Amino acid sequence: MPQHKEIKTPKNTNIFKFKQFEIKQDGCAMKVGTDGVLLGAWADVTDANDVLDIGTGTGVIAIMIAQRAMNAIIDGVEIDKEACSTCIENMENSPFADRLKCIHSPLQDYAKLTRKEYDLIVCNPPFFTGGTLSSQSNRNNVRHTIKLPSGDLISASRRLLKKKGKLCIILPLIEGLRFKEMVANYNFHCTKITEVKSKADKPVERLLLQFEKEPKPLVTDELIIQFEKRNDYTEDYIKLTKDFYLKM
Repeated sequence: MPQHKEIKTPKNTNIFKFKQFEIKQDGCAMKVGTDGVLLGAWADVTDANDVLDIGTGTGVIAIMIAQRAMNAIIDGVEIDKEACSTCIENMENSPFADRLKCIHSPLQDYAKLTRKEYDLIVCNPPFFTGGTLSSQSNRNNVRHTIKLPSGDLISASRRLLKKKGKLCIILPLIEGLRFKEMVANYNFHCTKITEVKSKADKPVERLLLQFEKEPKPLVTDELIIQFEKRNDYTEDYIKLTKDFYLKM
């Protein structure tokens, strides 16, 4: 997937600049990337007053949702202490600070302890379930389903969602299809799928998925990011992300 330019300051602090806010990335294993931006721009914020971002990391998705849904209160839950600290700084420095909060906790514990329910839950979840682990333990926790197995993510989301709430996630194609099958076992229903391609002649690389407690007809569509030339973005991709990327 194409990656947009990352800006580095002289002090070696990685900062990704959007139109209305900046994301400091030091202390976070996973930096700002296309997947998170796609999810933050795609998730349905209609009537979303209470939103939860699971594994919020830098806080980029939570802050994007805050920009899109001006009446929403957004909580981010993050298991990594250093990432949580960075996220809090990003949230406090954003124009939407009064509606954002980062909670340092495993999702499993948070789901058991909180009484709050949400209209929308978003998550760019870990997806590697096998393979060799690298020496970077924090990156492993993010990219492998070690600390957040898919079953825990689904059951916690069902517990935390309101009756008409929505769970929106992004996953690679195969992992997304597997997740969709697993969700059915929890009496969750897939109500929207957007297939993401980097180019028209490339295979589907990502799935944007929406799940609800109540069954509805499945809506499917396609998003192509760019034409043949590098950074020659399609109208659909520009329309989706233009409120965020500086050069869109």
